[in-house]
Amino acid sequence: MEGARARRAQLTLGEERSAGGARRQPWCHGGSDLTPPAGTMAWSRALLFLLLLPPQLHLGPVLAVKAPPFSRSGGHSLSPEENEFVEEEPVLVLSPEEPAPGPATIDCPRDCACSQEGVVDCGGIDLREFPGDLPERTNHLSLQNNQLEKIYPEELSRLHRLETLNLQNNRLTSRDNMFNGSSNLSSLEYLDLSSNNLTRVPAGLPRSLVLLHLEKNAIQRVDADVLTPIRSLEYLLLHSNQLRAHGIHPRAFQGLKRLHTVHLYNNALERVPSGLPRRVRTLMILHNQITGIGRDDFATTYFLEELNLSYNRITSQEMHRDAFRKLRLLRSLDLSGNRLHTLQPGLPRNVHVLKVKRNELAALARGALAGMAQLRELYLTGNRLRSRALGPRAWVDLAGLQLLDIAGNQLTEIPEGLPESLEYLYLQNNKISTVPANAFDSTPNLKGIFLRFNKLAVGSVVDSAFRRLKHLQVLDIEGNFEVGDVSKDRGRLEEEEEEDEEDEEEEEMR
Repeated sequence: MEGARARRAQLTLGEERSAGGARRQPWCHGGSDLTPPAGTMAWSRALLFLLLLPPQLHLGPVLAVKAPPFSRSGGHSLSPEENEFVEEEPVLVLSPEEPAPGPATIDCPRDCACSQEGVVDCGGIDLREFPGDLPERTNHLSLQNNQLEKIYPEELSRLHRLETLNLQNNRLTSRDNMFNGSSNLSSLEYLDLSSNNLTRVPAGLPRSLVLLHLEKNAIQRVDADVLTPIRSLEYLLLHSNQLRAHGIHPRAFQGLKRLHTVHLYNNALERVPSGLPRRVRTLMILHNQITGIGRDDFATTYFLEELNLSYNRITSQEMHRDAFRKLRLLRSLDLSGNRLHTLQPGLPRNVHVLKVKRNELAALARGALAGMAQLRELYLTGNRLRSRALGPRAWVDLAGLQLLDIAGNQLTEIPEGLPESLEYLYLQNNKISTVPANAFDSTPNLKGIFLRFNKLAVGSVVDSAFRRLKHLQVLDIEGNFEVGDVSKDRGRLEEEEEEDEEDEEEEEMR
């Protein structure tokens, strides 16, 4: 049974796209945000979802979470850069199997499809009322993509064998309590209420729930007692709503010891909510309006493994250097798309993946990466880093670093003293004018070097720089080699750099 279930699963991660919009596959040599395919947490989370699937259902294509432009009050439209996350995060899509050929089930509701006993699909048939002729033995019910505005509690309570219920994309509101008296639904584990008109988390939800979809509503409140009775809850998806920090009660997640995955992205949070689940392992708070990280915001979330704070409004001054001190199990931290000017010390030392892409970084403070011997991937893409800000001492503790992405900065030289463990180096879209013979002496294990769209001229690249790289598989230097005098080009670059510095100084004075 498990083997058949796995064969029915199809997982498709969103393809990455380059700045020009052209589709590109991971590990091709044209992009700047490439990540290795192995070890992605999104994939592992998708596999975890398989364990929840009943054998009668299969996992449809796992679509990229594409957040539409936010039109509700308290939200905001996403720029192409901000939409980066929608290509990384898979979402679970449940769909019943196609009905097998043969005689129709006798008690299957009109216009619905019943593939086998207990599985009823009434999706997309323009229902305006809850079907009253459902068999009591129904255990998997799909009512998505209809016009349902109200469901009476007694209509649900008689379906005491129900295990999965999909109500996605209807017109349900919070005015009526459809789950009042839902104690009969003691087998319901999967509930999808996404894409409705809810303004708060419904009360009286079945206590047996494991996975709860509430995304893409207009939810503004999570009260103290609506989730706490659901002690079996593991996945809570609240993204793309209208939540502010004060709308989440400090005791909203109290006692939920099994809750390990929480999605709060695409809301209007102005700070990290208090009272986060103590055993949460995956926390997505990206695409909000958070301006700072306090010292105790993550003081009780000891089990966090993946934390995404990207595309908020966090500044270096408002990120406390002790904010991550308790996160000793953290493996992935994403601070991309914020307003950080300097990478300060205090980052969690045990992370394997650190993303600080598309900020305003001009410097790495002394000791910013100190003690991070377990770091495998570091992304500093799209900042304002110059060569003098990346001295050899910056990498001294990164003994396990395999991927370094510094594309889209203002580097004029190949960084010195890079870790021996490095395998992939992304330097495209900088102002690098030369590749000297000793450029890669410290990195003999390089497999990929990406130098496209720099300022390399004919004669500025020394061939011997690459001869000692026995493992090199990809060398990308497209978009360089303009015919010209190397010394003149170098002088012109120095003048441009001085002009840039003067502009920055004037901007700071204003």
